[in-house]
Amino acid sequence: MTMDRLESYGSISREQIEFLRKLVKAGYNIFVSGGTGSGKTSFLNALGEFIPEDERVITIEDSAELQLKKVENLVRLEARNANLEGKNEITIRDLLKSSLRMRPDRIIVGECRGAEALEMLQAFNTGHDGSCSTGHSNSCKDMLSRLETMVLMGAEIPLPAIRQQIASGIDIIVQLGRLRDKSRKLLEIAEVDGIENNEIKLNCLYRFKEISETGGRIVGQWEKVGKLIHTEKLLASGISLET
Repeated sequence: MTMDRLESYGSISREQIEFLRKLVKAGYNIFVSGGTGSGKTSFLNALGEFIPEDERVITIEDSAELQLKKVENLVRLEARNANLEGKNEITIRDLLKSSLRMRPDRIIVGECRGAEALEMLQAFNTGHDGSCSTGHSNSCKDMLSRLETMVLMGAEIPLPAIRQQIASGIDIIVQLGRLRDKSRKLLEIAEVDGIENNEIKLNCLYRFKEISETGGRIVGQWEKVGKLIHTEKLLASGISLET
């Protein structure tokens, strides 16, 4: 799956593709969320085509699905279930801890669904800019709540500390969805804008607006709602949003 194919299907606009291309190249940490069957893994694959070819990337998955063909220095790690005796299990948490010793530029976690969320956030917070992951949720705001719950599954950490980890580790949340006509769309792109009154703030950048329904197909357009606030990584990479 490529971004051009997603555009041809009407799942994303060209403006959003160019926006995400600059964010990936600049090293923004991106979290892709959505419901079951919304195309999260396919979208993550498509995002992978924007990763610079000279970087070392480590992918961590339950079952190997990602195909980052443009990345030459790629290490693929896959979790393993326990044997019949209940031994020799290798979890995503184990792989995340091991990956930090492999000198990665970026870490891509196929799907975050449990206690490994804590290790994922720590990896995002330890200098691995441009890392990505996916998770199940109904909206960008719901994804933040789910991440808090997943971290608490693995460790008893005060909620303010968890929120600080999320706010500093994740830069962008991309919300995907499957509409009632079975089409898959990018519904929202939101920026994580720090913490205010002990709550994580979201700055909505793009949102899909439904206009009408013709012949059983939903017709809509993407609206640019806000501007990117945290442009430090873009400036450090010499990338401008204007060009």
